[in-house]
Amino acid sequence: MTAPEAESVRVRPAPARRSEWRTQAPVVAVVAAGGALGATARYATTLAWPTPAGAFPWATFLINVIGCAVIGVFMVLITDVWAAHRLVRPFFGTGVLGGFTTFSTYAVDIRRLADAGHPRTALAYLAATLLAALAAVWLASAAARLVLTRRQR
Repeated sequence: MTAPEAESVRVRPAPARRSEWRTQAPVVAVVAAGGALGATARYATTLAWPTPAGAFPWATFLINVIGCAVIGVFMVLITDVWAAHRLVRPFFGTGVLGGFTTFSTYAVDIRRLADAGHPRTALAYLAATLLAALAAVWLASAAARLVLTRRQR
């Protein structure tokens, strides 16, 4: 192979990954910080309101429903009202609310109830959480939009 042929075959190096990491590092940091805050709030709530064995897990249920309502309002605010800084959504939406709400505890609670001989409570919890969480996000976002339109009049 001649020198000009070798030049044409030479592969150009990929752009440095360092610049990609520099743009993602702040996002990772704010998600981690927000997640720590949200998980701490959730843990404190479950300590303040423990669930007796075999009982409906009200603390986790309310945490998930409240978290869904807050995300509904939050998404309306950052999409319809103000242009948020690029780190607001990862910090609050993914971090704080992602750490506060919990699918894993929800799943474990259902399994514990079923394994402890309370399948009806497990099924009620499974269905109630799903329906209440969906209703909460929808109602909260609809209410936020209604309040915003009334304020603009």
